[in-house]
Amino acid sequence: MKNSTPSPSDAFRDTLGVLDEDGHRLRMYPKAVDGQFYKARTIVGFTLLALLFAMPWVHINGQQFLLFNVLERKAVILGIMFFPQDLFLFALAMITFVVFVIVFSIAYGRLFCGWVCPQTVFMEMVFRRIEHWIEGDANQQRKLDNAAWTTEKIMKKTAKHTLFLLVSFLIANTFLAYLVGSKELLKLVTHSPFEHLTLFVSLLVFTGAFYIVFAKVRELVCIVACPYGRLQSVLLDNKSMVIAYDFVRGEPRGKLKKNTIAPAEAPKQGDCIDCKLCVQVCPTGIDIRNGTQLECINCTACIDACDDVMEKINKPKKLIRYDSIEGITNNKPFGFTKRMASYSVVLVLLMTLLSYFLLTRKPLDVVVMRTQGQLYQEIDSVTVSNLYNVEFVNKTPETMKVWLRVKDVPAKINWVNSQSFIQINSGEVLKTTLFIETAKKTFNKTSNKIILEVMNGDKVLTETKTTFLAPMGGK
Repeated sequence: MKNSTPSPSDAFRDTLGVLDEDGHRLRMYPKAVDGQFYKARTIVGFTLLALLFAMPWVHINGQQFLLFNVLERKAVILGIMFFPQDLFLFALAMITFVVFVIVFSIAYGRLFCGWVCPQTVFMEMVFRRIEHWIEGDANQQRKLDNAAWTTEKIMKKTAKHTLFLLVSFLIANTFLAYLVGSKELLKLVTHSPFEHLTLFVSLLVFTGAFYIVFAKVRELVCIVACPYGRLQSVLLDNKSMVIAYDFVRGEPRGKLKKNTIAPAEAPKQGDCIDCKLCVQVCPTGIDIRNGTQLECINCTACIDACDDVMEKINKPKKLIRYDSIEGITNNKPFGFTKRMASYSVVLVLLMTLLSYFLLTRKPLDVVVMRTQGQLYQEIDSVTVSNLYNVEFVNKTPETMKVWLRVKDVPAKINWVNSQSFIQINSGEVLKTTLFIETAKKTFNKTSNKIILEVMNGDKVLTETKTTFLAPMGGK
């Protein structure tokens, strides 16, 4: 590959705003903002936080509103239980989600990152607020970090990190409630930790992980760890909506000068007065005036800061705004493109297919399989039987009582434990064994397909197919 020296306008892409010239990490001290976008994000953020902490305690028909129990291989979404047997639904849902991410990113860029991403919401609405409350704004934080260790500094740092740990502990509890269930979490809270040692250790590990992420790693999660930012180079084009600097209106930038008459031959100065407030409020340390960058999480802080400056110098707002590059270059309004429309059609089709499978999903899954290594058993001169393993999965919030019968074949079912029906509790995966007996003359072939009807009273809940082995020619 031919080496080339980047132009001055592109040189910024060779470095990250969070690193110095030697590659060492720079601590970010973003200034606090209080504009219309920040207020809107505050409403959205606290609404999402309330939902996040409340949902594990909301139950529908006795089931948790949301649960992702990996250990028991069970998930509950909107009170509906899902099991490994629903893997194809999960795969279809993931495909639909990926297409949604693509369509959404093509149209609206990293809007998700700035408004609803848990990392951004917790960082900006919780941990950053605690930091500003205890240590002050950016300059005060920087001054405190560079100062010698005094009683005041020790007290402030201790208070801040104590609150960080408490909030991380609360988040870890909520996270566990989604993984193991709120009922199991209550057992940990109300009983000795040593009675649930694994769960308690998991709680401590998650607490430490959340503390490290929000107290130490911070913006590196978005820049280094999160793959979504790297997808932008593939998904975004000049028609995608991003947070952009209006270089047509803003350039050439220059300091604001009052009562000064510029020479006639001098170029007209743009609206950007180079105050650098857009850089000072950025949580990832970028200069949005350089263009769309991987580090930008669309948090809108630069918009609020710039609008405040424009208002003070009697210039129109929205020098930095939500727009597309094409919109700024050609003064063209944001519109719905053919590429966005084609992806949207695919998304609608996938959502329709997913909805169909969800609506037609069986409340009870039954799998009947002949026991491996077993042939048919001749009970007497006229009767033959096969041994089967049966698995029931009750996906409903209620206990079900069912029995089986062979469809269109004169056969008898004998359960190994002599029961007349099977009782399956809500969410239970029940395994049992049965014999199917019939007359030898019923079948003329060795391998025969039979259908079993799963009955609830006189109602047929579902059907399942299996194989019955018999002597050749019914002899």
